[in-house]
Amino acid sequence: MRVDFHSCFPLRRSRVHEVFGPSAMTFAAMAAQGDLLWIRESWLSDTMTPQGLLPFCDPSRLLLARPKEQIDSLAVAEEALKDGALPFVVIEITRPLNLREGRRLQLAAKAGGTTGLCIIPEGMGSNAAETRWLAAPMFNQTPDPLQEDSTLMRWEIKKNKSGTLGVWNVRWNQKTRRVHVVPPAVE
Repeated sequence: MRVDFHSCFPLRRSRVHEVFGPSAMTFAAMAAQGDLLWIRESWLSDTMTPQGLLPFCDPSRLLLARPKEQIDSLAVAEEALKDGALPFVVIEITRPLNLREGRRLQLAAKAGGTTGLCIIPEGMGSNAAETRWLAAPMFNQTPDPLQEDSTLMRWEIKKNKSGTLGVWNVRWNQKTRRVHVVPPAVE
């Protein structure tokens, strides 16, 4: 049975999802709709610049929080999800979430009607997550002159509590600000 991409993306509201892989941050930027809060621990050595999200979203609609450690990040995420003032909350996870922490985030997202997305290292998924995605770039592809503004990516659902698993090749269209599913190349 073939899974329809649009039944899985955009991400289901009022739930918390997970993504990992080399293109996880790009996935998060593409999934965000409207204003968003991005939570990233302050001890991480690399810096996130809002201008890097310009192809995907308006950097002026981004609120960046830099808590000291993950326990503080989880508290900020829970309050933001529960409040519902922002439609999308991204949290970068640096250690595995236990079931209690994951469940608290899910309950907060449900209460606020907010979509949450945890960027996780591979193998650190929570059992409470609604979906878990692997996002990776696809290199060695023949470039499409009509779609020169974006790298082809492969998105795969590794876990889905409310449906089937699936794999799609996708590309971001900067003009329409939408994700496009790209059929695999025919050999």
